[in-house]
This record gives sequence, C-alpha cells and structure tokens, in this order.
Amino acid sequence: MKQNQLLNIGVLIYGCGHHQAAWRMPDSTVSRIGDITYYQSLAQIAEQGLFDAVFFADNQSFPAKSKSDMPAFWYDPLVNLAAIAQVTKHVGLVATISSTFANPFTAARQLLSIDHLSNGRAGWNLVTSMTDLEAANHGMSYLPEHEQRYDRADEFANVMNLLLENWSEDAILHKKDENQLINSDMINPINHEGKYFNVQGPLTTPSSPQGKPVAMQAGASDPGIALATKYADAVYAVAWNLKQATAFRNKLNNKLKYEGKPTNSLKVFPGLVTYVGKTYEEAYAKKQQLDESLAIDSALNQLEFFIRQPCHNWSLDEPIPPLPAVEHFSGPKGRYQTVLEIIQDKNPTLRELLGYLSAGGGHLTLIGTPKDIVDEMERWFNAGVADGFNLMPPVFPNSLQDFVDYIVPELQNRGLYRTEYEGTTFRENLGL
Repeated sequence: MKQNQLLNIGVLIYGCGHHQAAWRMPDSTVSRIGDITYYQSLAQIAEQGLFDAVFFADNQSFPAKSKSDMPAFWYDPLVNLAAIAQVTKHVGLVATISSTFANPFTAARQLLSIDHLSNGRAGWNLVTSMTDLEAANHGMSYLPEHEQRYDRADEFANVMNLLLENWSEDAILHKKDENQLINSDMINPINHEGKYFNVQGPLTTPSSPQGKPVAMQAGASDPGIALATKYADAVYAVAWNLKQATAFRNKLNNKLKYEGKPTNSLKVFPGLVTYVGKTYEEAYAKKQQLDESLAIDSALNQLEFFIRQPCHNWSLDEPIPPLPAVEHFSGPKGRYQTVLEIIQDKNPTLRELLGYLSAGGGHLTLIGTPKDIVDEMERWFNAGVADGFNLMPPVFPNSLQDFVDYIVPELQNRGLYRTEYEGTTFRENLGL
C-alpha cells in the first residue's frame, strides 16, 4: 500500500443501474427514476459507505430511438445535487458541465451555489460533449470539431477559475454602525475578453468554503490530457485492464513532466463494475441474470456510438470485423481504445463483446468474493495506476449496497480505506 494514502471511492449515479438490462430486473427501480428521493437515498447509501463522492454524468439530448431507451438524465445534474446536499453531510457532489454548451458565468454561479449550500462539497467534471443531437438543442447544426471543442474548453476552464476565485466572504463586513456592508475594493471584475467568451464579472457569489470546488476531467485524447494537467485535481479514466490503466497513467505523467509538474500529482479514478457474492458462483449468477435479459438492439446501439460505425448487420456469433486503429478514429478516443483492448484480449464474438460492454461500457469488471475483488483493487492501487475508483454499479440500489456491505469492510480490514471521514469538505476528504 502507498504510504499514508487511502483509496478514494466515488459512485457514478445513472438511472436504475449501469447494466443495460437493469430496468428489466424483477425488483427494478425504473419506476423511481423521476423521484428525487430515489437519488437522495442512493447518495445516503454512498455516505454510509464513506464514499468520497456521488457523480452525475450528463447527456443533453434524448434520442428515444428504441423501445428500451431510458431518460436516465431526468434531472439536471446540478439541480439533482442541490437536493442531495440537503440529506447528506459528508459525501462530495460532482456534476458534469459541458464547455461546449454552458456559459461560464452561469456555470460558476450554479457550482458555487451548490458548494455553499453543502458547506464545501462541490466538484465539477469538465466535458466537451459528444453528439450532434446535443448540439441541435443548443442552436448548432452539428457538434464542433474535436480540436475546436478543446480549444473552447481551455478558455472555459480558465474563465471558470477566475470566477470561482473572484472574491471571498471576507469582503462582506456586516458593519451596521458604520453603514458598511462590503469592502468593495475586494470585489473586482475579471474583465475577460477571449476568443469564445467575454465576461466582465465580478461573480455574484463568493468563493468556495473549500478554497475552490474540486475539478475533474475525463478526456483520454491528447487535448483531454492537456486540459487535465492544466486545470484538474483528478481524472476519471476508462481502463479495461492493468495494461490500459498503466498506459494512461504513463501518458498523464509524461504530460505532467513536460509541464514541469510533479508526476502522480493528479489523482486517477478508473471506472469499476463489481458483482460480489459469498462465492464466485453467487457473484457470477448476478451478472448472468442481467446479461440474459440484455436487449440486443440497445446493446448494438451503444456499440455503434462507441465505434462510430454501423454494426446491426454483423453476425452475433462471429468475431468482430477489423476496426480502424485509434489514431484514425475521430470520435471520443478513450472508450474506443477500450473496445479495441477487449477485442485484443478476448477475441470475442459480437454477442460476447456486447456482454462485456453491457455494464459501464468496458470498464474494469470484477466478479467474485470480497477478497477476490479487493485483491485486484489493491493490485491496481499498489501499481500506482489508480488512486481510487469510480464505482459503476450494474443495478441500483442492490449493487451499490453490496459494495458497501461486502467490499468496504474488506478494504477497511486491509487498511486501504477510511473508517470515518477525515475532513468536512470534498477537497479535504480527497487529500488535496
């Protein structure tokens, strides 16, 4: 184990579970995805397990192309977290914000509002978005090219930082007898004039109780890595195996070194899918029940999204046709690379590939007893490729509760995980 360091654990909350067949289970929570108390209860389970964060991704479109498409992003992430903040005390609250569509002044104001009402537990995950369907909802005919999106994201992150640290509560004086409410010299405009944004400022909201909301980033492309090393505190990673996780950490460290920053100074949280039971057979049965209920059409739609080419006419029980190398792929490269890794590792039929991708899209998937699962988590931690994990439970709340009940105690018994929260803010609990 790393000296004086513990694993960080977060959970990505998504619909009624990350497995595409979660909604079809007999005890499915699909009827509650529009009920705010459902998300509040999931966050409370995460806090029971001493998790560092609950995290919401986002998709600003709803294609509804098949009978099994689900409105998994029923609420705006920031609005959802505002409700969750009211029923939790410790767990961090992370929302995805798209620099392609958002206005930095509004985004900074909303994020700091969450941060203040949660007493310093807010974080944000910067993305550039991925689909033309989303662009069509924001007055665009199509999504800007990859390079342009990241150029805009760089300026967006810079403006966000200027606004998030614009002025502090120390500027509010409350001197009634002197008729002085604020020290106006401490509250100044940022006067940003850039390629994409002109923002005068100042922000209407004072800076964060934790200094600044925690900044996350999830891009695996070269521009994504550059953005992370410039602005992020931690990164979400896609890694199917230790080889891929090692390659990502090395790529990140090389960029940090190039920028004159310490290696390993950014925390890395790969996604993690777990099926846990008292025996391997019990754990595998949970996966098998889900896989057998998988809607093939929806699974093929997901694969087409990842690889950006049609695959409905491929044979389900034959190997995958050759795919372009990652350097020739124009879409999101991290998930595409994962698909290539699974194909290289397993040489699967199309049906088998869909099974691997059905929960979480190809992240590290661990099946077995608490010991089996923690053995592999510890291996990644000790190898320096994971500072923690972003949990992607196949079924909510069952898989999340299983992790808390079975895996957390095993982590604690090995001294890998906290037994109580160390601080009061998200930044403190992450050890930043």
